[in-house]
Amino acid sequence: MLWRMKRRTPRAGKAKLKRSDIRGAKYLVQILDLLRPLHGHCADPKRTLHYDEYCAYLLLYFFTPLLTSMRGLQQASQFESLQRKLKLRRFSLGSFSEAGTVFDPALLVPIIEQISERLGDLPPDDPRLSTLERRPTSVDGSLLHALPKMVWALWLDEQNHAAKLHLHFDLLKGAPQSATLTAGQASEITQLKQTLRSERLYVTDRGYFDYHLMAAILKAGSSFVARVRENIAYELIEQKPISESAARAGVIEDSIVRAGCSINQQTIDRPLRLVRIHVRVAASPGQTLRNRVDAKTKAFRARQTDHTLVLLTDQLDLDVELIALLYRQRWQIELFFRWFKKVLAANHLLSLDEGGLTIVVYCALIASMLVVLWTGRKPTKRTFELICFYFAGWVSDAEVLAHLNRLAMAESTR
Repeated sequence: MLWRMKRRTPRAGKAKLKRSDIRGAKYLVQILDLLRPLHGHCADPKRTLHYDEYCAYLLLYFFTPLLTSMRGLQQASQFESLQRKLKLRRFSLGSFSEAGTVFDPALLVPIIEQISERLGDLPPDDPRLSTLERRPTSVDGSLLHALPKMVWALWLDEQNHAAKLHLHFDLLKGAPQSATLTAGQASEITQLKQTLRSERLYVTDRGYFDYHLMAAILKAGSSFVARVRENIAYELIEQKPISESAARAGVIEDSIVRAGCSINQQTIDRPLRLVRIHVRVAASPGQTLRNRVDAKTKAFRARQTDHTLVLLTDQLDLDVELIALLYRQRWQIELFFRWFKKVLAANHLLSLDEGGLTIVVYCALIASMLVVLWTGRKPTKRTFELICFYFAGWVSDAEVLAHLNRLAMAESTR
């Protein structure tokens, strides 16, 4: 019996990228001047894709939503208009993959710092934040998805691999200050010890609670506001009075103490300040607070309602309400991580090598800082989308300016 064979309908592929889809190249020219010193790194007569060109293509990738893969980026590199505006050459997939394994990510760190210095302070949520003698800096880590074959990205087991981004976030500029990338198992405390700077006021969460870390911060000429365990051991020196406004803000204790047991008291040989804040979490009408699974440890977590925050700081004379406000501002780094991974899509694996993924992450940080530099606002989804439309030629200068004016008016009416 003969079977009638049906003619298979060809599968619809992705729309082919056109020259008109890449229009924002000229807006990246100003950043290329900072990348030019990288051109001679790992010089080789046979090299066709240099370090500065590799970074330029990564920045173009982040600001062009139509580019979703390395192959799409390689196709865009063939456009004559793009080559002319950015003075770049076409690259092959092999040279792009190799670039991440030979270029040194550490060379991008001074460039990130240089861009950070150009950023001005944004209008603070509270004017008192601008009066601090030291720069308030939030520090935290976040996991980035990795494939099992990325053997360097050790995390839970052989099937669950991840890299970890350790970020320093300037709370006044609303932008990253510096970052390092390690395997998922790396200690956040150790990484912070290795990257401490002077004249900073580090704001940390409970995962950074370590007396030796606090001592290292003080030795580096900086300060800290750190969340600690509720059952922290301490010796009371002085009980400070609580004002009515502080009590309304939830402050239930403000004390001068010697923190830790006798051994830890030798590690930090100075009095510290312990502040307890009662936090009320009320669900909206009809809303239920659901339990969750912790993204880092995969452990089951019960959703907290009313709870107590215990903060430890070396700032003995700082207003207790400002201490509470500083820890509340720490949430900015969590919002940045969400924007970094969900909106900017910086966790897309354009490289599987540790050095290559570090370069991708560093370029993503540069892209986020450019958004702040160009708009004078914290990077949000709507603003980023508008900039991407601007790069695609769908939005005019006047429309971008009108959007920024609406944001400024909305902030002034709060």
